[in-house]
Amino acid sequence: MAEAQMAILGLGYAGFGSDALDDWRQFGTGLVGLQAVECGNSLLAFRMDDRKQRIVIDRAQGEGTRFFGWEVADRAALDALAARLERARVTVTSEPQALADARRVRGLISFQDPAGNRLEAFHGAEIDNTPFRPGRSVSGFRTGPLGLGHAVLTVEHIAPVMSFYVDVLGFGLSDYIEKPFRAYFFHINARHHSLALIETGTNGMHHLMVELFSLDDVGQAYDVAQQEDRVNVTLGRHTNDLMTSFYAKSPSAFMVECGWGGREIDPANWTPFEMHDGPSLWGHERVWLSPEDRAVAREMRMRAAAEGKRAPVQVMEGNFKLMSGTCPWWDGVRNNS
Repeated sequence: MAEAQMAILGLGYAGFGSDALDDWRQFGTGLVGLQAVECGNSLLAFRMDDRKQRIVIDRAQGEGTRFFGWEVADRAALDALAARLERARVTVTSEPQALADARRVRGLISFQDPAGNRLEAFHGAEIDNTPFRPGRSVSGFRTGPLGLGHAVLTVEHIAPVMSFYVDVLGFGLSDYIEKPFRAYFFHINARHHSLALIETGTNGMHHLMVELFSLDDVGQAYDVAQQEDRVNVTLGRHTNDLMTSFYAKSPSAFMVECGWGGREIDPANWTPFEMHDGPSLWGHERVWLSPEDRAVAREMRMRAAAEGKRAPVQVMEGNFKLMSGTCPWWDGVRNNS
């Protein structure tokens, strides 16, 4: 079956084990702006668009448990993906309808990546017949064909995990950095990255990113996070996907990035490259880094400021248009667009 028939379309949903449902409800609605959907005593789901659920918090699963749902077009694409995984000697489970119903999808398989993360692939996500109602006053979340947002995982070693996502699942490498830490970014649609891997020596969850339609939504979430002492990475702008964002400490042992202004790419005409200016053009002081790595990151940002580096984009009705001839530093990135 042709590769296009098994292609993954985007990150459809994510789930995490936690018994802190009350804390998650407050965090998800009051800070991020998600809509809480009550699913009994052991399960809490969140909406962020017209789908019945995008994020799930499950009390029945242990803290640190996580799963990620990658969407395909239909049953034929799901079967083709399962066959490809089996040819690569990956164990695939065809999940029962009861679990598919709980995930609010029509069909579902599961498997693991080399770092032990539970991955699910699905088709037929259920659409809610009631409008999305945010937990606080926000303009909404940028999802649709771009998917939920992106997930960033920590891994012991990047190479085997990267090989699995690229060679088996069909992700494309967007770009990567080697300093102040190793991080590789992967796309599956026009979102600059739906997945990233950070090499830390341990396998785990680093953060989940959700993208809002308004910069003011992000700024107001930042105010809430400051008031609740949840800021783990300060407001800043990334060098590769151009996202203006901050990272909040979630009730679990990972962060949620609230962002705005992420760039889109053309996957068919994209050439991966190494970023030499660090992960952030300005801001994004990372309290989770070691003092030595924080100093390296800060020096990179100070050098960018001294050299007057800018990401030359303009915002027009929520879309981005690159400006030409204004910034030689941007040429290498712009030429991929």
